[in-house]
Amino acid sequence: MGASGLLVVFPFLMAYAASSDLLTMTIPNWISLALISGFAIVATFSGLGWAEIGWHVGAAALTLCVTFALFARGLIGGGDAKLAAATTLWLGAGNMLDYLLVASVLGGGLTLGLLTARSHPLPSLLVRLPFAVHLHDRTTGVPYGIALAVAGLVVVPQTVLWSDLLGL
Repeated sequence: MGASGLLVVFPFLMAYAASSDLLTMTIPNWISLALISGFAIVATFSGLGWAEIGWHVGAAALTLCVTFALFARGLIGGGDAKLAAATTLWLGAGNMLDYLLVASVLGGGLTLGLLTARSHPLPSLLVRLPFAVHLHDRTTGVPYGIALAVAGLVVVPQTVLWSDLLGL
């Protein structure tokens, strides 16, 4: 389960979170719970020691504290906060800052792109797509889960967990 969890379950959940946020502007709680459960299973089969697991859990807890502070200030959504923490659980303390930096850069680009798109009329072809109309609405937030998910996929190959499971 270890390698398949990392190579199949983690990317699937990241892609689902991103697409869900794009289409509905929500990230269901079950995604974060599945990431947490999946990590517990992968950690068991990967041979991570208790200390290493503790560092992963600590990084996730710290990320949750920071992202919930951002949520409390209305800067990100609650689903984004939970997704960032659950993703950090997989990436660990050693990759937490890389993940948050990549997510910030991608999120900034996404935000600028969306603001630019919203300053122009929605193309007539997209008017028939409810998610596009909702996404184009200036009062709607930014589906930041896209940046969080892509950042997780970009950073995960750099993790010790990845190297250990794939024998690199």
